[in-house]
Amino acid sequence: MFQLPDYIGPCAFGIKMGVIVPGTDLQEMILADITRMDADGMLEDCDVLAITESIVARAQNNFVNIDDVAAEIRSLLSLTPESRIGVVFPIASRNRFSPILKSIARAVPHGEVIVQLSFPDDEVGNQIIPADVAIELGEKHGGLIRSGDLPREFTHPLTGVNYIGLYESIIREAGATPTVFLCNDPTRIADFTPDGVIAADIHTREKTRAALSALIPNCCTLQDICSKGTSLPGSEWGLLGSNMSSEERLKLAPHLADLFACTLQDAILKKTGKHLEIIVYGDGAYKDPSSGIYELADPITTFGATPGIGDSLREGFKMKYLVDMFHAEGRSEEEITKLLEEEYKRAREIHCIECEGTTPRNMKDVLASLADLVSGSADAGTPMILIKGIHNKH
Repeated sequence: MFQLPDYIGPCAFGIKMGVIVPGTDLQEMILADITRMDADGMLEDCDVLAITESIVARAQNNFVNIDDVAAEIRSLLSLTPESRIGVVFPIASRNRFSPILKSIARAVPHGEVIVQLSFPDDEVGNQIIPADVAIELGEKHGGLIRSGDLPREFTHPLTGVNYIGLYESIIREAGATPTVFLCNDPTRIADFTPDGVIAADIHTREKTRAALSALIPNCCTLQDICSKGTSLPGSEWGLLGSNMSSEERLKLAPHLADLFACTLQDAILKKTGKHLEIIVYGDGAYKDPSSGIYELADPITTFGATPGIGDSLREGFKMKYLVDMFHAEGRSEEEITKLLEEEYKRAREIHCIECEGTTPRNMKDVLASLADLVSGSADAGTPMILIKGIHNKH
């Protein structure tokens, strides 16, 4: 039987699963794994089961064709094939935004797509142009840099991709005319008189929409596209959180992931008698210190969760501070140990000195970030993560 020693603290285990395809009964597949884990003594009440959003969406068959997205964009913004459409603050991504841009361009195959990029980086830290070049050109051109103003091609320092050139080529392939410029003021898109605008940023989309709407009322966000109706394909997140599935289709974020999590929790309780909390997670919420890239390209870390997790914070007292304080008082190691045990039982205000330096974090973000680091997005083959010792109440 599997059993962790008492001296092991919080930990996470990647659970290997089989192939998940559209139509897979994911709940039954997970229950089979859970039954085996329970028989091996791995499960306890208050454990968290984290399931990556991609397998939930795939099992739901939540895919949408590029041409269908183009048709919805044309209808949503009342465009014609000859219209001019603006796209403000998209991220630089082949996997995330390139297929969306293909849909946008196909919505106006005889028109113009005007793409406004932020600089020097996009909102998640992907470099568009080097910072020193940005300062020089920004001052020279009054904060609005056209692609023709660039002295040479600039590529992403990690991927080696020239995203300005890539986005121009995607638009041309659809038959439309590309216009790409760099500017950090979203209202400057109005200088190009578009017939409609998509606020394509992720975390700041509503702020961008608000700024644009005063000048261009015909405006939407990516969340407004593929989010109408109650049937699949579709998601309450629209195109936010979508990924390239193939050259001609997108995988959307899961549909009603909260419902999936709660239904699975009930099934696990009935099957094993264990009360687990469930999250359906996407990107972790962390910033890579080497590249400066903020990994959260999804609109949220956790697309669905059981109510027991809620919006609680992971917080606690500063153990190092208390150990130093008790030691300075002349306490023995045994006394300090007993005092710390008492501290675990105490309730305290978040601003108290004992908590100083311990940043409260949303429990969903902590769990999703841990799960994302364990599962990764490569070939680990562990789209389900069992997390123990972090969430301790339900």
